[in-house]
Amino acid sequence: MRMLVQRVNRAQVSVDGSVTGKIGRGFLVFLGISQQDSKEIAEKMVRKLVGLRIFRDENEKINLDLKAVDGELLIISQFTLYADCRRGNRPSFVNAGAPDMAEELYQYVLQLCREEIPVVQEGIFGADMKVSLENDGPFSIWLDSEEVCAKGKDK
Repeated sequence: MRMLVQRVNRAQVSVDGSVTGKIGRGFLVFLGISQQDSKEIAEKMVRKLVGLRIFRDENEKINLDLKAVDGELLIISQFTLYADCRRGNRPSFVNAGAPDMAEELYQYVLQLCREEIPVVQEGIFGADMKVSLENDGPFSIWLDSEEVCAKGKDK
Protein backbone atom coordinates (compact mmCIF):
# COMPACT_ATOMS: atom_id res chain seq x y z
CA MET A 1 0.00 0.00 0.00
CA ARG A 2 1.24 3.43 -0.86
CA MET A 3 0.02 6.81 0.30
CA LEU A 4 1.07 10.16 -1.03
CA VAL A 5 0.05 12.50 1.78
CA GLN A 6 -0.17 16.21 1.12
CA ARG A 7 -0.80 18.73 3.89
CA VAL A 8 -3.42 21.10 2.51
CA ASN A 9 -5.36 24.21 3.42
CA ARG A 10 -8.20 22.87 1.27
CA ALA A 11 -8.84 20.22 -1.37
CA GLN A 12 -11.70 18.83 -3.38
CA VAL A 13 -12.46 16.11 -5.88
CA SER A 14 -15.07 16.21 -8.65
CA VAL A 15 -16.52 13.59 -10.95
CA ASP A 16 -18.45 14.67 -14.05
CA GLY A 17 -18.54 18.25 -12.76
CA SER A 18 -20.01 17.34 -9.35
CA VAL A 19 -18.00 17.67 -6.15
CA THR A 20 -17.83 14.29 -4.40
CA GLY A 21 -15.47 15.26 -1.60
CA LYS A 22 -14.23 18.53 -0.13
CA ILE A 23 -12.12 19.38 2.92
CA GLY A 24 -10.51 22.33 4.63
CA ARG A 25 -7.24 22.04 6.56
CA GLY A 26 -5.94 18.49 6.66
CA PHE A 27 -4.49 15.78 4.45
CA LEU A 28 -5.18 15.00 0.83
CA VAL A 29 -4.21 11.34 0.51
CA PHE A 30 -3.66 9.55 -2.77
CA LEU A 31 -3.97 5.83 -1.99
CA GLY A 32 -2.50 3.04 -4.08
CA ILE A 33 -3.26 -0.61 -3.31
CA SER A 34 -1.12 -3.50 -4.49
CA GLN A 35 -1.81 -7.20 -5.04
CA GLN A 36 -0.04 -8.03 -1.76
CA ASP A 37 -2.04 -5.69 0.48
CA SER A 38 -4.31 -6.87 3.30
CA LYS A 39 -6.52 -5.51 6.07
CA GLU A 40 -3.59 -5.87 8.48
CA ILE A 41 -1.43 -3.67 6.26
CA ALA A 42 -4.29 -1.17 5.91
CA GLU A 43 -4.60 -0.96 9.70
CA LYS A 44 -0.89 -0.22 10.13
CA MET A 45 -0.91 2.36 7.36
CA VAL A 46 -3.94 4.18 8.78
CA ARG A 47 -2.31 4.28 12.24
CA LYS A 48 0.78 5.84 10.67
CA LEU A 49 -1.30 8.30 8.61
CA VAL A 50 -3.43 9.50 11.52
CA GLY A 51 -0.38 9.78 13.76
CA LEU A 52 1.75 11.84 11.36
CA ARG A 53 2.87 14.93 13.24
CA ILE A 54 3.36 17.43 10.43
CA PHE A 55 1.40 20.46 11.57
CA ARG A 56 3.03 23.41 13.35
CA ASP A 57 2.54 23.89 17.08
CA GLU A 58 2.45 27.21 18.98
CA ASN A 59 6.27 27.37 18.73
CA GLU A 60 6.22 26.89 14.94
CA LYS A 61 7.69 23.37 15.28
CA ILE A 62 6.35 20.53 13.14
CA ASN A 63 4.84 18.65 16.05
CA LEU A 64 1.04 18.23 15.79
CA ASP A 65 -1.01 15.43 14.28
CA LEU A 66 -4.32 15.59 12.42
CA LYS A 67 -6.48 15.24 15.54
CA ALA A 68 -4.63 18.03 17.38
CA VAL A 69 -5.55 20.54 14.65
CA ASP A 70 -9.08 19.20 13.98
CA GLY A 71 -7.83 18.24 10.54
CA GLU A 72 -9.84 16.59 7.81
CA LEU A 73 -9.06 13.83 5.31
CA LEU A 74 -9.75 13.53 1.59
CA ILE A 75 -8.76 10.08 0.34
CA ILE A 76 -8.50 9.41 -3.39
CA SER A 77 -7.85 5.96 -4.86
CA GLN A 78 -4.95 6.06 -7.30
CA PHE A 79 -3.69 2.80 -8.79
CA THR A 80 -1.04 4.74 -10.74
CA LEU A 81 1.04 4.95 -7.54
CA TYR A 82 2.06 1.41 -8.54
CA ALA A 83 3.32 2.43 -11.98
CA ASP A 84 6.43 0.51 -12.99
CA CYS A 85 8.48 2.73 -15.31
CA ARG A 86 11.69 0.69 -15.37
CA ARG A 87 11.28 -0.45 -18.97
CA GLY A 88 10.33 1.77 -21.85
CA ASN A 89 8.22 4.88 -21.64
CA ARG A 90 4.82 3.31 -21.09
CA PRO A 91 4.19 2.46 -17.42
CA SER A 92 3.07 -1.00 -16.39
CA PHE A 93 0.48 -1.37 -13.65
CA VAL A 94 0.76 -5.12 -13.04
CA ASN A 95 1.63 -4.51 -9.38
CA ALA A 96 -1.58 -2.57 -8.70
CA GLY A 97 -4.33 -4.49 -6.94
CA ALA A 98 -7.15 -6.04 -8.94
CA PRO A 99 -10.11 -3.64 -8.97
CA ASP A 100 -12.48 -5.69 -6.75
CA MET A 101 -9.85 -6.36 -4.11
CA ALA A 102 -8.49 -2.81 -4.25
CA GLU A 103 -11.94 -1.25 -3.90
CA GLU A 104 -12.68 -3.44 -0.87
CA LEU A 105 -9.44 -2.33 0.81
CA TYR A 106 -10.07 1.30 -0.18
CA GLN A 107 -13.46 1.14 1.57
CA TYR A 108 -11.81 -0.50 4.59
CA VAL A 109 -9.24 2.33 4.80
CA LEU A 110 -12.09 4.87 4.67
CA GLN A 111 -13.88 3.01 7.48
CA LEU A 112 -10.75 2.93 9.66
CA CYS A 113 -10.12 6.63 9.08
CA ARG A 114 -13.72 7.49 9.97
CA GLU A 115 -13.25 5.73 13.31
CA GLU A 116 -10.42 8.19 14.10
CA ILE A 117 -11.16 11.44 12.24
CA PRO A 118 -14.58 13.17 12.22
CA VAL A 119 -14.38 14.47 8.62
CA VAL A 120 -13.30 11.94 5.98
CA GLN A 121 -14.23 12.66 2.38
CA GLU A 122 -13.59 10.50 -0.67
CA GLY A 123 -13.46 10.27 -4.40
CA ILE A 124 -15.24 7.62 -6.44
CA PHE A 125 -13.22 4.46 -6.93
CA GLY A 126 -12.28 3.93 -10.56
CA ALA A 127 -13.81 7.19 -11.77
CA ASP A 128 -12.14 9.89 -13.82
CA MET A 129 -11.63 12.40 -11.02
CA LYS A 130 -10.53 16.02 -11.06
CA VAL A 131 -8.64 16.98 -7.92
CA SER A 132 -7.84 20.52 -6.85
CA LEU A 133 -5.93 21.60 -3.79
CA GLU A 134 -4.08 24.34 -2.04
CA ASN A 135 -0.91 22.79 -0.66
CA ASP A 136 0.24 23.99 2.74
CA GLY A 137 4.02 24.30 2.57
CA PRO A 138 4.10 22.44 0.25
CA PHE A 139 4.46 19.48 2.56
CA SER A 140 4.22 16.00 1.03
CA ILE A 141 5.01 12.64 2.65
CA TRP A 142 5.42 9.28 0.94
CA LEU A 143 4.22 6.28 2.98
CA ASP A 144 4.97 2.83 1.60
CA SER A 145 3.83 -0.29 3.45
CA GLU A 146 7.13 -1.98 2.60
CA GLU A 147 8.78 0.57 4.89
CA VAL A 148 5.99 1.31 7.38
CA CYS A 149 5.19 -2.37 7.99
CA ALA A 150 8.76 -3.71 7.95
CA LYS A 151 9.67 -5.64 11.11
CA GLY A 152 10.99 -3.37 13.82
CA LYS A 153 9.66 -0.25 12.08
CA ASP A 154 5.96 -0.21 13.04
CA LYS A 155 5.05 1.83 16.13
